Amino acid sequence: QVQLVESGGGLVQAGGSLRLSCAASGRTFSNYDMGWFRQAPGKERESVAACNWSGSSTYYGDSVKGRFTISRDNAKNTVYLQMSSLKPEDTAVYYCAARPGAPGALRVGIRNYDYWGQGTQVTVSS
Repeated sequence: QVQLVESGGGLVQAGGSLRLSCAASGRTFSNYDMGWFRQAPGKERESVAACNWSGSSTYYGDSVKGRFTISRDNAKNTVYLQMSSLKPEDTAVYYCAARPGAPGALRVGIRNYDYWGQGTQVTVSS
């Protein structure tokens, strides 16, 4: 079992930045691929970013490429999402998720992830 706790959400103006953190506990963090997802009101949850166990392989959704950066610190059992040039359409609840690392291509779909945090709200005002 892996427990995940997100933090760092809040209210920010368009064009601003936020850094989300997700602290993991319960199992060896470096054995897990990590992902960030978001869900806006009335919309389906979507994949934002993901990284493999070492951080050497990353994925970004088209809507956040060039603006968001995922990183991890395995010594601190934490994954981060640095968000810049925020837009009102980035407003959502952001979730981090974990899945056991596996060989091959990085899995990014929601169904591939086994453990989820409770989410943190990000609101971008125009």
